[in-house]
Amino acid sequence: MITNSGEMYMNGQYLENTGIWHVEDSVWKADIVFDLYQKNGLQPKSIVEVGCGAGAILETLQKRDENILKFDGFDISPQAIKLAQSRKNSKLSFHESDFLQQDFPLPDLLLMMDVMEHVEDYYQFMRTLRDKSQNFIFHIPMDLSCRSILKPHVLLQQRESVGHIHYFSEEMISWILKDTGYKIIDHHYTKPVIDSQPVKGMKAKVKKVLRNMSFGINQPLSAKLWGGYSLLILAKPA
Repeated sequence: MITNSGEMYMNGQYLENTGIWHVEDSVWKADIVFDLYQKNGLQPKSIVEVGCGAGAILETLQKRDENILKFDGFDISPQAIKLAQSRKNSKLSFHESDFLQQDFPLPDLLLMMDVMEHVEDYYQFMRTLRDKSQNFIFHIPMDLSCRSILKPHVLLQQRESVGHIHYFSEEMISWILKDTGYKIIDHHYTKPVIDSQPVKGMKAKVKKVLRNMSFGINQPLSAKLWGGYSLLILAKPA
């Protein structure tokens, strides 16, 4: 049971639950971030990531885009920053602190990848964050779906293993960003890694085929039916 939504990131529970702090997902997440800002003509010279975890997304972006001069990752977890420090270099720095409490120079682009669902008061958090950059990229899971409503243990698993204390649909994400003062410039659906991995058993194989077929035909509907998808969003202050 989660008694304090921030406690698991401070006491080592989150690292124990995830093993290596989702480093295995960092390459594809960095790739979609790079593609999104390139598609929209952004040429950032500085990037900040709030909730950087082990820092592998920033490390990968540095390899992808040599034009970026400064990367800074912030996380409140001492375990995350300890992992991240092995990746630091002259252009890449990590900070064990709450970015919202820092008087930090405005970056050209601020990333927040899979963070909002962990924050108790995400409305206040998002309003405060809005003044910290002129360009934002958010990655937000859409945990609410027909499947998760019919099988609430799916949401409980997300809550207990990776600390999701809020659950969103695409419409809710759009409303929240509008309410907190953001304008969505572009967005992109992302699929769970499991959809591209081999599965065992006829039932799992049929489910995978159905998920991929429905996603290919209608992405919003597929997200509502199956869950497990996320939105990658480029936004600016409204």
